[in-house]
Amino acid sequence: MAEANQGQQPDEELTVPRAALNKMIKELLPHTRVANDARELILNCCTEFIHLIASEANEVCNKQTKKTISPDHVLSALERLGYAAYLDDCRSVLQECKTEAVRRRKKSHRLENLGIPEEELLRQQEALFEEARRQQALIAQQEWLEMQAAAGQQPDQQLMNAQVIPGGHQEMHPPET
Repeated sequence: MAEANQGQQPDEELTVPRAALNKMIKELLPHTRVANDARELILNCCTEFIHLIASEANEVCNKQTKKTISPDHVLSALERLGYAAYLDDCRSVLQECKTEAVRRRKKSHRLENLGIPEEELLRQQEALFEEARRQQALIAQQEWLEMQAAAGQQPDQQLMNAQVIPGGHQEMHPPET
């Protein structure tokens, strides 16, 4: 435990956030006042319970030569520690969490929610790329003309003879006489 607290002051041990604990107490016991020292005790009990479950789940995980604690490891830890009566509730909450995670992932797929076919999106993307290439060609042409002006040449005649063609390339024509 000492290694986990490196960089923290001794009083800053990891705990359940007080706001979350107060909210839970208020939801479970809406018409009951709970003294501050009782809240502190509940906080310490919650923290110890989480440490106990996490440690046991870690042992289950290690015995299975896994590197990541999974929900199944936590459920096994609860059972091993004598909390089998809570397994159905835990599985139910786990299923709710999985369902919510799937719903959020689906909601986050903006492309699917746009209602625009992928072909149209690709066409729009290509048009944007083409416009960017055109603008880049104009910038390059302007820089070239400025360089020529700095070198003392006559850029006006060269500008009249330079023509930008699609694809961002320049085509130079010799001055007409």
